Amino acid sequence: MDDLTAGPDADADAPRGRIRRRLLAGMALSCLPGRSLAATRAAPGVDAEALQRASDAVVGLEVSVIEGAPSIDLLGRTREGSGVVIGDDGLVLTIGYLLIEADEADLRLDDGRRIPARVVGVDLASGLGLLQALVPLAVRPAPLGRTSAVAVDDALLLVTGGRDGTVSVARLAARRAYSGYWEYHLDEALFTRPARTDHGGAGLFNHHGELLGIGSLLVLETPEEYEAGPGNMFVPVELLAPIVGELRARGSARDSHRAWLGVHCKEQPDGVRIVRVTRGSPAEAAGLDAGDVITRIDGMPIDRLERFYKSLWRGGAERDITLEVLRDGRRHEVRVHSVDRMDTLRRSRGI
Repeated sequence: MDDLTAGPDADADAPRGRIRRRLLAGMALSCLPGRSLAATRAAPGVDAEALQRASDAVVGLEVSVIEGAPSIDLLGRTREGSGVVIGDDGLVLTIGYLLIEADEADLRLDDGRRIPARVVGVDLASGLGLLQALVPLAVRPAPLGRTSAVAVDDALLLVTGGRDGTVSVARLAARRAYSGYWEYHLDEALFTRPARTDHGGAGLFNHHGELLGIGSLLVLETPEEYEAGPGNMFVPVELLAPIVGELRARGSARDSHRAWLGVHCKEQPDGVRIVRVTRGSPAEAAGLDAGDVITRIDGMPIDRLERFYKSLWRGGAERDITLEVLRDGRRHEVRVHSVDRMDTLRRSRGI
């Protein structure tokens, strides 16, 4: 793809209503640089009306969490972000951490309306979450796209919701596996640049106005073939289809019910180093501490977070696990009884 006609930096923080047409024009022109807007709108593969619809489908989200909920320590008692309307019935897709242990949730529309919503479900494995508007939204849902149809360096549309929502142009920087420090792994995630800080639940769309991903994280190093730098990680929308039935029926999906220790880790050459132990977790009960380096799990050598997590999740959710830990230059065996992560969280109101 050639350079964008409308630079993302200049428009990154402009209000959505004021800049929508200009950014949609920039999105279209980036597909066929040097063409006039009138010609580009008629060009094959560019659908400005669909991009407008995609932008309109993104709403703001405000959540308050059950008092005393464990997730408050990291995520706070009140949370704000975005969501994307994906169903005619007012079904909204967002990032799951906004909804964990939620007590109340409201959707904020462009026109200033606040719409009450209930939490439908949260999937800890993918990181996705669903809400249901409790009154009609009068918002057309965004169609779901295929991430396999976009290539590195393609121009995409990043939309955040609510009255202060914005529209900006992003580029796909990479498509690769991602391991989070909090016992989380995706075999494939989407990485975009430039970085935005209002990423939580934001919608990532292709030039057909189809939803490709839901914003999750700000990452300091976005891998690219030719350059690395800060950007955002998005959860691919394809991860929703296999679990949407379970989320609607039970509030969680099967893969969310897996072994959890309560450690935050980062990779290093000789294993994975614990940087934080969650209060009240199995890891705390077993005496694990920040600075410990896990080198083996049930006898299997550990050199990457992905291997550690997949070994942890291979067995049942509740079981005894043996860790080999390097502490102060000496090796120790530590027995930890893992638990089902979902059992440690308070059930969101509405599930």
